[in-house]
Amino acid sequence: MKTIRILVADDESVVRDGVVAILSFQSDIKVVGEAEDGAEAIEIARKTKPDVILLDMQMPKVNGLAAIPKFKEVSPNSRILVLTSFAESDVVYQSIRAGALGFLLKDARRGQLLQAIRDVANGQASIQPTIAMRVIHEIEHPAELMYTADPLTPREHETLRLISRGLSNQEIAAAMVVHERTVAKYVSSILEKLHLANRTQAALYAINKGLTDSKN
Repeated sequence: MKTIRILVADDESVVRDGVVAILSFQSDIKVVGEAEDGAEAIEIARKTKPDVILLDMQMPKVNGLAAIPKFKEVSPNSRILVLTSFAESDVVYQSIRAGALGFLLKDARRGQLLQAIRDVANGQASIQPTIAMRVIHEIEHPAELMYTADPLTPREHETLRLISRGLSNQEIAAAMVVHERTVAKYVSSILEKLHLANRTQAALYAINKGLTDSKN
């Protein structure tokens, strides 16, 4: 089993210590760094290249939203899971657009936190359903997110439907009986045609358009 290397960034020491304590009991998760502000988190990410960055939004020096693109520069393979007390739709949407793959509130249960970390580490979107519903309307911007003159193919529609269910490329490939590289091409095409930044946006788009249960 691959160990998930994680950086915990939160300026609240009680929260940070509590999360680290929870993670210390997980055999498949290893905390490789702790940070109390955004600038420190960026520097630790540069040195440790964690698999997952558990990121608070409200931090001194560099806030979480401003830190996300910096993480993409210094550790491009790190996946970002936001853990915050704030769930304003604009903050969630901006975080996703910046590159966050997951969004979780600090009142989430231990099991939700651990599952979110593992999902994000595997490249799967992880957003609490209550948060997802708050931001769905944020992707209803025709200028940015409507179908283009080159619509999705039936196979791309099917891929999008499976993405919305949280499946990885490997799982989608198995369900569609195609090679994983083919699925990767479908995903890239979907993001390009719909002007989306990542799988999380694609999943929200599918939910908003009622494609989740579509068979086409």
